[in-house]
Amino acid sequence: MAYWFASLDELGDNYGFRKVRQALGVTAFGVNVVVYPPGAEGVGHYHDTQDELYFVHAGTARFEVDGDERVLGPGGICHVESTTRRKVSNVGDEDLILLIIGGKGGYVERDGHVASQEDLERRKAMSRGERR
Repeated sequence: MAYWFASLDELGDNYGFRKVRQALGVTAFGVNVVVYPPGAEGVGHYHDTQDELYFVHAGTARFEVDGDERVLGPGGICHVESTTRRKVSNVGDEDLILLIIGGKGGYVERDGHVASQEDLERRKAMSRGERR
């Protein structure tokens, strides 16, 4: 099968890691969801080779990265290079839900293709802010 679907609830109801990569059969990059309870302090860490991109799905995250600190809410995004120390904590009163994507080896470049002329027109319209 070339595609899979899931929801956060299907991946578990626990705090900590919810294994997205394994559940959805992703092999091209690392991806997980981490759920922190309110007020939970994170764990300082770094990686040997894998950069990480953090997306705040819900809650309020405090990122401590290489001596800098930033608080991000839902929709916030943070990229950290592999060997840079980082710690993410939940500074809010609700669960913090992060989608974390890890990878190495660089950008693959734009290799996507629209499936039809209609899809191309829909993409162009969306870029112009139009609804179709």
